[in-house]
Amino acid sequence: MSVEDGLADAFDELVKQKSYLNRSEAFRDLVRRELEESRIREGNAKYCVATLSYIYKHHERQLSNRLMTMQHSHHDVTVSSMHAHLDHDECIETVILRGPTPTVMTFAHSVIAQTGVRHGRLHVIPVESDGRKASRHSHRHTPPHT
Repeated sequence: MSVEDGLADAFDELVKQKSYLNRSEAFRDLVRRELEESRIREGNAKYCVATLSYIYKHHERQLSNRLMTMQHSHHDVTVSSMHAHLDHDECIETVILRGPTPTVMTFAHSVIAQTGVRHGRLHVIPVESDGRKASRHSHRHTPPHT
């Protein structure tokens, strides 16, 4: 593939900054990212895993309880959450989500839209299945489990 010198130099700098071993690895990541984002934009990502991170005001009226209730009400997509105190007034929470992409995105946007939630970000990664495979799988474990 040929590109103008300035673009090639900028790409080489990106490869170096991101600690890629070579241009090919960086190029593959860029293509994968663009294809994933395109699938999400076009509604072709049936399932996803995602992280939802947001900062919120700890003392906002009933906000902590509302956020907890929302997660419990959506236990089918909420995998795990981590909570940390930033200062006396603000907390950060990161929630791992999994499931049908429209459901995950709707839930995440409803959390971000809560009064008192600030700086919310959703990072969605399309996957081929919902991640809930049957308990039987093809490799062995010691000790065995189901």
